[in-house]
Amino acid sequence: MLYTICIVLILIASILVILAVLVQNPKSGMAANFGASNQVMGVRETTNFLEKFTWTMAIAIVVLSLVATVAMDKGRAAEAIQVAKDAQALQETVSVEVPAMPQQEIPAEGEPAAEQPAAEETK
Repeated sequence: MLYTICIVLILIASILVILAVLVQNPKSGMAANFGASNQVMGVRETTNFLEKFTWTMAIAIVVLSLVATVAMDKGRAAEAIQVAKDAQALQETVSVEVPAMPQQEIPAEGEPAAEQPAAEETK
């Protein structure tokens, strides 16, 4: 239950960070030339708030991620480990049973080569 709550809070915080970054006034670049009118209207306090809000949400995402990891059910973790083991076993059986390229035997020196069927020529 705590794991699910943490995941939901992480998603909400992520969306808020995206919105806060999009709203912030760019410091340089071509878009900064068009934002000169914002400085006249006194947006300094808003940019300070948005910067602090962005950092707060980023820290909240990190903390919630750690809490979600600790709160994860042992059953889910064990299930994930079992799935990884099953996938590895399946890969080993596939790579052992099916060769990547068919192999042809090379005759040893002194032994006659096996007769190959000759290609039929039509005229």
